[in-house]
Amino acid sequence: MTIAPDKSATAETPVPEGHVRLTIDGEEVIAPKGELLIRTAERLGTVIPRFCDHPLLDPAGACRQCLVEVEMNGRPMPKPQASCTMTVADGMVVKTQLTSPVADKAQQGVMELLLINHPLDCPICDKGGECPLQNQAMAHGRADSRFRDRKRTFPKPLPISTQVLLDRERCVLCQRCTRFSDQIAGDPFIDLLERGAHQQIGTAETADVFDLASRTSSGKPFHSYFSGNTIQICPVGALTSAQYRFRSRPFDLVSSPNVCEHCASGCAGRTDYRRGRVMRRLAGDDPEVNEEWLCDKGRFAFRYAQAADRLRRPLVRDRETGRLEEAPWTEALRVAAEGLAKARDGKGAAVLTGGRLTVEDAYAYSKFARIALRTNDIDFRARAHSPEELDFLASRVVGTNPDNGVTYAELENAPLVLCVAFEPEEESPIVFLRLRKAARNKGTKVVHVGQWSTPAVRKTFGELLACVPGGEAAAIEGIAEHATDLDEQLQQDGAVVLVGERAAEVPGLFSALHRLSSRTGARLAWVPRRAGERGALHAGALPTLLPGGRAVTDADARAEVERTWGVEAGALPTEPGRDTAGIVAAAASGELDALLVGGVDPDDLPDPALARKALAAGCFVVSLELRPSAVTEYADVVLPIAPVDEKSGSYLNWEGRRREFSVTLEGTGALPDCRVLDTLGVEMDADLFTQTPEAAWDDLSRLPTRPQRNGAPDVPHAQPPAPGSGQAVLATWRQLLDDGSLQVEEPHLAGTARRVVARLSKATAEGLGDRVTVSTGRGSVTLPVEVADLPDGVVWLPGNSEGSKVRASLGAGHGAVVSIAAGGER
Repeated sequence: MTIAPDKSATAETPVPEGHVRLTIDGEEVIAPKGELLIRTAERLGTVIPRFCDHPLLDPAGACRQCLVEVEMNGRPMPKPQASCTMTVADGMVVKTQLTSPVADKAQQGVMELLLINHPLDCPICDKGGECPLQNQAMAHGRADSRFRDRKRTFPKPLPISTQVLLDRERCVLCQRCTRFSDQIAGDPFIDLLERGAHQQIGTAETADVFDLASRTSSGKPFHSYFSGNTIQICPVGALTSAQYRFRSRPFDLVSSPNVCEHCASGCAGRTDYRRGRVMRRLAGDDPEVNEEWLCDKGRFAFRYAQAADRLRRPLVRDRETGRLEEAPWTEALRVAAEGLAKARDGKGAAVLTGGRLTVEDAYAYSKFARIALRTNDIDFRARAHSPEELDFLASRVVGTNPDNGVTYAELENAPLVLCVAFEPEEESPIVFLRLRKAARNKGTKVVHVGQWSTPAVRKTFGELLACVPGGEAAAIEGIAEHATDLDEQLQQDGAVVLVGERAAEVPGLFSALHRLSSRTGARLAWVPRRAGERGALHAGALPTLLPGGRAVTDADARAEVERTWGVEAGALPTEPGRDTAGIVAAAASGELDALLVGGVDPDDLPDPALARKALAAGCFVVSLELRPSAVTEYADVVLPIAPVDEKSGSYLNWEGRRREFSVTLEGTGALPDCRVLDTLGVEMDADLFTQTPEAAWDDLSRLPTRPQRNGAPDVPHAQPPAPGSGQAVLATWRQLLDDGSLQVEEPHLAGTARRVVARLSKATAEGLGDRVTVSTGRGSVTLPVEVADLPDGVVWLPGNSEGSKVRASLGAGHGAVVSIAAGGER
């Protein structure tokens, strides 16, 4: 229990257990044991100046700006003490700069020392206007400087990575960046070098030689998925963004809260824009979700909306020339409506939405499919998927939220977290940070069922249960017999199992996890990779589920939806629809007359070649997208839609927590998917009532969640694949920074992507040389070899990186048997 400081506390006020009584600036305070003085003073309303202190970092006492007078047991300490490193004690008497001339003088002296070598370049510094050093120099510094000598200077900027630039002379050696990298991210590539007057920040781990006169370091480059946080928490302008440097001044910017659209973490952020263009993104402060952190993808990958090839006007294919031509909205909507209506009355139309939609947009697609197209052929899973996954989502995921499901806080307090078919640092970086925090601070045991000791395994101090790709279900089933200690730990209160979307490629894995959770009592949570998948699930963008998790085969559920939507009884289709694979196969074989596609990349689908065949089969294709894609080549009508910065809406993160955001850039004229579909529905005599995201959410809110808690998946696990001579089993997943369409126009970000290599065990790599060619009957991928602790007979490839387009090149996925051979010279 934490007691807020009470200014009315007296000597007679009882002190709760685990708390102490002290005096700050003459006021008696009751505070929890172990709390830092600077925190107690903050809660009392007294702001003590500081630079090195940060509430989410371990105390350092590096800058000495927070000095206060302290008296213990009636005896004053001989010198002022750093309030950011001293904890409260019973009977302590503290005097801050407000009541102590000694503390005030000490703080002024420290400020004078910090400014001795600090350059007077505030007008050109990126931090100017939002700089704690400026603010505190005015509030706690001397009006006149006694320094007359030449200031220390360095060549600048020093690029410690492609996106982080260092101005060494501005650094006040607060160690925030080094502590963040080491403690929070687990990437200790940035460190303090040298000693005394030559001490500075650089990219070296221990004794790497650093050339003080040059702009380069012989240390490791600062490659971290979280390096942008060091820029934001730097209290001066020492660390700056290569993307943002000199592009604007803080007082020229307009700020708007935002929610990251890149993964299912649901991070709160802030978008700063100027003259209708986004200049930068910063992490928001949300203790329940991302605390104060943001991964580099969420921070820097926003220029896709400003790309030169951004679609601004509708396109309609000219039947004579075969080319897409710009057309007015009225004409494009008319042509799209006529084509879809004709298909609906013929062989039928289907909807592929993808997993990046807001809840409101996904709901509009779901409602459009049922009312306008009269079909349940709709699926948001633009990736590998399975019927088993549908049963799992319906029985274990729909309806979970922070009130009844797993949360970030529960991850942080869990005694054990088991990660299955889930690579947290690559697929949900803030989940990874919370797992690392739990393991580092509270001793949480993190166990990963996977193929090799990835950086996430090492940085969460984790344990790897290695298995062949496709053997994860058998590994889960064998825990009770072969890992009794783990089985006992899973039965502890608060134990959590996290499963990723890759589980859909392993038959029987969802069923095995359901049985494991039911037997041990461990909490089970699904963490998809894309930001919109939980929302699309809730909105009913699936062939077997209506909004709120209602089964399409349930007559009562259909009747409830029909009443809410105001359509006649029996209007909704009664049979389950086709999933993504079924829709693609039906379109390729001529069983469908039209496809409505919402931002789907064929190369993400299980069979990209078949997807292209389906698009080229002659059915009528309507594409809602932001930029030209592979679908555009085949589309009859292309309707441009708004990116997240130009619309409002919400996402559901992996917890089921709603993450709302408002319009950042007003007046662009771009329309959200829900508005486009609403207007298209009117053209087809169907009223969706989704004219705005707010209207769409209100309409969806009229359908409370009706989760199914029966029909749990029950699929037996298959035997792990057994490769023959010259073969291996493929393990694959996407890296956080890759060739994704939302990362275009970001050269600085791309420079910090992890190396694209093929990983094999030492025995498997023997005789292959420095490069390996992985092939199937569809094609091949050739990459440099890196030896890792994979099981023999396994090869790992990144899923969508330069030179490694696994789905497009191989037509295979996780658990497939592939051929391997020496790749020759590059």
